[in-house]
Amino acid sequence: MTETETHLDALVRLGKALSDRTRCRLLLALLPGPAYPAELAETLGTTRQNVSNHLLCLRECGIVTVTHEGRRARYALRDERIQHAITDIAGLTLTVSHGHEPS
Repeated sequence: MTETETHLDALVRLGKALSDRTRCRLLLALLPGPAYPAELAETLGTTRQNVSNHLLCLRECGIVTVTHEGRRARYALRDERIQHAITDIAGLTLTVSHGHEPS
């Protein structure tokens, strides 16, 4: 696989992750650090099953990781660069949506 194909694959997976509002909310909720599905469900005001389904998608996209702690699972962003990318993308979108040109 070429570098271009690798980058294309990464962008497609990121696009899939960001294409759903609940998954975006989950990513934002994970920015401060790892969390458990029950905590995330409470934060988002949704069911644990809904959160679990979206976390599975985010894992399959390679965006989050899971650490099993006995019967519990703790989720976190896979890489610090993902945290920066999410913050940068959200900031860029806010800048553009307010009619300002990005610097």
